[in-house]
Amino acid sequence: MALEPGESVPDIVADNQHGERVRPDFATPTVLYFYPKDDTPGCATEAREFEDEAERFEEYGVPVYGVSTDGVESHHEFAENEALSFDLLADPEGNVAEAFGVELVDGHARRTTFVIAHNRVVGLYEGVRPEGHAKDVLRDLGEAGLLKQN
Repeated sequence: MALEPGESVPDIVADNQHGERVRPDFATPTVLYFYPKDDTPGCATEAREFEDEAERFEEYGVPVYGVSTDGVESHHEFAENEALSFDLLADPEGNVAEAFGVELVDGHARRTTFVIAHNRVVGLYEGVRPEGHAKDVLRDLGEAGLLKQN
């Protein structure tokens, strides 16, 4: 079962698409979205839409991380193909998904997004439709008072 709003989030470390170890700072507002597989139509749509809003997320100091069970090389190609500026975290063993309670189906994460602040889940989206999702997350961050100008 996915972590619910109000629950503490685990400290995680994972490799990004460049093979660098990344430890997100969940004390500050952060978006962590799980997606099934690199280079698939829905996942590409979701990634492009987060990229389309990347400047706004950055302006407010809200990092975005995409997570799937694909490896670093797959993430690298996907990020290059979609010109992504944010980190894709590799979770080939499913440890990050497990820590957040994200269900794996045939080894792939179910589409789930967490909005995190103060090391707690403040927003949860399950069964996400890729179209318009990034805009919805940005709007909800604003309504929750989590967007601060940098």
